[in-house]
Amino acid sequence: MEKQLISYCKNPHEIYYLTMQRCRETMERKNTAEMNQCKRKVRVCVATCNRADYSKLAPIMFGIKNNPEEFELEVVVLGSHLIDDYGNTFRMIEQDNFDIGSKLHTIVRGEDEAAMVESVGLALVKLPDVLQRLSPDILVIHGDRFDALALATAAALMNIRILHVEGGEVSGTIDDSIRHAITKLAHYHACCTRRAEQHLIAMCEDHSRILLAGCPSYDKLLSNNHRDDYMDIIRSWLGDKVQESDYIVALQHPVTTDIQNSIKIYGLMLDALISFNKKTLILFPNIDAGSKEMVRVMRKKGIEQHPNFKAVKHIPFDHFIQMVSHAGCMIGNSSCGVREAGAFGTPVINLGSRQTGRETGENVLHVRDADTQDKIYHALELQFGKRYPCSKIYGDGNAVPRILKFLRTIDLNEPLQKTFCFPSVKECFSQDIDHILETQSALAVDLGGTNLRVAIVGMRGKIVKKYTQPNPKTFEARMHLMLKMCADATRDAVSLNCRILGVGVSTGGRVNPQEGVVMHSTKLIQEWSSVDLRTPLSDALHLPVWVDNDGNCAALAEKKFGHGKGVENFVTVITGTGIGGGIIQNNELIHGTTFCAAELGHIMVSLEGPECSCGSRGCIEAYASGNALQREAKRLQDEDLLKVEGLNIKQAEPITAIHLINAARLGNNSADAVLNKASTALGMGIVNILHIVNPTLVILSGVLASYYHAPVQRIISERALQSAQNIKVLTSELEEPALLGAASMVLDYTTRRLL
Repeated sequence: MEKQLISYCKNPHEIYYLTMQRCRETMERKNTAEMNQCKRKVRVCVATCNRADYSKLAPIMFGIKNNPEEFELEVVVLGSHLIDDYGNTFRMIEQDNFDIGSKLHTIVRGEDEAAMVESVGLALVKLPDVLQRLSPDILVIHGDRFDALALATAAALMNIRILHVEGGEVSGTIDDSIRHAITKLAHYHACCTRRAEQHLIAMCEDHSRILLAGCPSYDKLLSNNHRDDYMDIIRSWLGDKVQESDYIVALQHPVTTDIQNSIKIYGLMLDALISFNKKTLILFPNIDAGSKEMVRVMRKKGIEQHPNFKAVKHIPFDHFIQMVSHAGCMIGNSSCGVREAGAFGTPVINLGSRQTGRETGENVLHVRDADTQDKIYHALELQFGKRYPCSKIYGDGNAVPRILKFLRTIDLNEPLQKTFCFPSVKECFSQDIDHILETQSALAVDLGGTNLRVAIVGMRGKIVKKYTQPNPKTFEARMHLMLKMCADATRDAVSLNCRILGVGVSTGGRVNPQEGVVMHSTKLIQEWSSVDLRTPLSDALHLPVWVDNDGNCAALAEKKFGHGKGVENFVTVITGTGIGGGIIQNNELIHGTTFCAAELGHIMVSLEGPECSCGSRGCIEAYASGNALQREAKRLQDEDLLKVEGLNIKQAEPITAIHLINAARLGNNSADAVLNKASTALGMGIVNILHIVNPTLVILSGVLASYYHAPVQRIISERALQSAQNIKVLTSELEEPALLGAASMVLDYTTRRLL
């Protein structure tokens, strides 16, 4: 055609311009095609093999589906999803309105070792045609099942990029070998815990391709566990007479490396549950080798006909969340017990070796050698009906946004060939990629007499963001405000790239840190006695919570961030509105039998001294606290003895301890006498402390610390035993000891547990 047009052009210039126009059009078409190629949607294929992995993959699938301008979702279903004996669970995928692109029948029945191997082979035969037809850019695979190994093998050999979810974990069975094999085949990794991330790095995976996301199922279970109709759901499975926390959820799978023993444990568990005589929802085991024998044991014991039991092949995940969340106990060896159940504080009994090596919260009681019915029954007696602090070891409810962000950063033009990072992890340094380097942080709460403060505190003591509100006078208003401020801070932490590990609360009064209960408050905080702070905070935020006295928190702050760092024995004394403190002995905080150790303000230094807020007389606090100095300043003012040249006090100005200190500095003898008595009382009290606990160091904290420093050091040198006269007194350099101490409870405990 072009030749015909050129033949009609007699003018050479016309031929030239026509040729140039054709070239420009060709280049424009090429550029448009390249731009379309750059802007095209990323085709993501999610492959799900069973009911368990779908609960983890479904939130990711919804996230991809809800971003159609960026992603194109394909769904492949295989494995036990398509087997009637296991509930035909592919139907729940259809009920979630996902279009299933391919259904592959890959399971060879037999439920033994040979059948598992044959199932992997059958999947490898069928998968190439499907993957070639769908031609995904990225294949998302979950976990450690033999079906997932077939998927990873096929995709790797067909040059398809693989994102592996929940790699790097340790569970103690053949699943470990399969999980780590998939890790070596996968190009990208979305792991759940810091320890799993370290395991992946130790396996020489590229740190820049590892995302610490958290478990995707937490996104759904943390948002859905507080349903108004939860009792309707529970009773739909266990009958109208069942009560909250008065039933058990049981889920036990075979251990493919120790089949006969796992079948024995299953029988012992059923016997113990029958004897325990509580309503029980029991789920059928998975399709691993040994499951057929376990079902035979269950039927031989008449579990399906027993009035206390409801045996089911499948339960929708939304309902399962409610059943686990409100159960009196969960028993078995399912990963759900050591992972998801912790988010609700549900007591768990983990039987056998299937989850050996998993990170667990306080809620899990391990019975690894479950060789007798009595041992399992005793575990039920110990655990049933308890509630534990909510744990977020495996996620904080924000995994899917992180995974979607990670998917957006994948460069489909980079080389497909994997590279491994040698040598070992000790010489690998963190890359500065924002979706990887989330700062491990704590949520710190300071319940003061005047203000309620909440802060996001980093691992090194940096306060990332602080929130301050006047502390309400009533209990209800105070709890409401505290929960709201903590919830706001938790939401802000995501955008600030901070991973909240837990909540630490510093409050006045006597505190039982083991239970998280304020037993008796100071007069500064009204309506604040016998208050359980841990439970409402943990339930609302799904985080572990620690609570302690503000004096103890000040000592912990010095131990982690201040002068007490690396010091084995020291005492912190707070000199503020009241007098308090904390004692560190052999690197541990001393609480005492009834949690009133280190009530330093109430050490008596006189038999007939001024009345103290505790009701006694002659306490250090009655002499040296801010309130005591203010009281004496007002007395001198009333007696017209506070006047001194250079001190101007306005008529309506309230009298404070600062006026007393300034008057003494300007030469007022009466003010100087008051402060000398206060300093002596404080110094004598500290001398008593030195003679009792013999610390290496005394740290003065609070607004009056700088004033008391020199007098206290002088009194120690004059009045203490010779062996204690050289003990140093330092002034704290920490600006926020209460917040930093509250944070240190979280950061020290969680770091010690995770490393």
